[in-house]
Amino acid sequence: MPDEPDAREAPHGKKMIEVRVRFWTDAIAERKGQVIPKHGWDAGVVLVQSNTIHGIDANAPIPFNGMAELPSKIEKALIAHGIKLHLSGRAKKYLIS
Repeated sequence: MPDEPDAREAPHGKKMIEVRVRFWTDAIAERKGQVIPKHGWDAGVVLVQSNTIHGIDANAPIPFNGMAELPSKIEKALIAHGIKLHLSGRAKKYLIS
């Protein structure tokens, strides 16, 4: 691949790129400061976890306001960090690259 960075050694636990999705849980319980276990809103933030091996510094979280927005916000976070995804074997069966 043109302009591909050089490969480097990566210790166990640092090889993966991590994207976190966090859901808001405020104002669901009746009393302030409390939560209802396993309940959250369909909105929150997407974050790319810092990883020095991959040269990723965490940026500001990207908010989403509904589950339908989630794929585009994950894509926006990956693009903002310059992360390139390769097609898996299954995806190659139905996508043209």
